[in-house]
Amino acid sequence: MALATKKKQKIIGEYKVHEKDTGSPEVQVAVLTKQIDELAKHLKKHKKDTHSRLGLLKMVAKRRALMGYLVKKSAKRHGALAKKLGLKK
Repeated sequence: MALATKKKQKIIGEYKVHEKDTGSPEVQVAVLTKQIDELAKHLKKHKKDTHSRLGLLKMVAKRRALMGYLVKKSAKRHGALAKKLGLKK
């Protein structure tokens, strides 16, 4: 369940750190968060879709790892991102 290109570009535009940014931790976490939200909606409808559930767990683990990296790199950036995305610390 990949995001549409327009949605992804909008997210990148909102969370980018500099002009040509597409791979900073902030952008990656924001894109993953949107994918996680959409997949969670899918799984509420299709409760027995175990393959999508596994993908969701992998995405959550990757997001958590990126957030951990961001804490080590800059706690200030981590806090701002968590607050903007509505994630708990």
